[in-house]
Amino acid sequence: MIQIIPAIDIIEGKCVRLVQGDYSQKTTYTPTPLDMAKMFAAHGIKRIHIVDLDGAKASSPCNLNTLEEIASKTELEIEWGGGIKSRESLKSVLGSGADYAIIGSIAAQKPHLFSHWLEEFGGEKIILGADIKGDKISVNGWQEETLYGIEDLVNMFTPHNLSQVICTDISKDGMLAGPAFELYTTLQKKYRKVDFTVSGGIGSMGDIEKLDSLGMRKVIVGKAIYENRITLKQIEQWLQRG
Repeated sequence: MIQIIPAIDIIEGKCVRLVQGDYSQKTTYTPTPLDMAKMFAAHGIKRIHIVDLDGAKASSPCNLNTLEEIASKTELEIEWGGGIKSRESLKSVLGSGADYAIIGSIAAQKPHLFSHWLEEFGGEKIILGADIKGDKISVNGWQEETLYGIEDLVNMFTPHNLSQVICTDISKDGMLAGPAFELYTTLQKKYRKVDFTVSGGIGSMGDIEKLDSLGMRKVIVGKAIYENRITLKQIEQWLQRG
């Protein structure tokens, strides 16, 4: 059964959602990140996805106090991304309570460094964050396009212990119109030893059920929860079925 991973995006310690990564199209939500994490845990969620949007913009983690708070006050597994561009930042994120560190820009811009981190910290701790615009990887808060496609990066890093990839289709992000089903199923079938997480576009439980039927393993759900398109009760019922 596909694992549902709710998302918490943070700006200045608050829960927000952006549309297609555009900081000017920001919605701020009332519950604190800790409140949201506790609600997710209360409904049976085991793992959450947190993006430090301030960190992504500043190229260095900015909300580690929030990470420490969630890690110390819940039993949730935490995958954390945003601004991890040095070994010191990576160590600080893992040291602050993250179970997994999501790294995107460095992987595309300094692949030798990312390969070294995979080997040093292990593929069970390091997740490749691959954000796609068209057929190319975008970096630095989706503001710059690289020359690489998703398969270029996967091919490059699988010899270095890569086992987890979060792939976000930027064109779908925040649109609630469904994910890029064909993209993800093609990747998962081609690279069976790598766990691909679907990210971007989830708008209903029907999307999740379809991804599950297609053999996908993990899915991140963000705006659909905050906009009540998918309720926590529905997620809880789905988990109970499993």
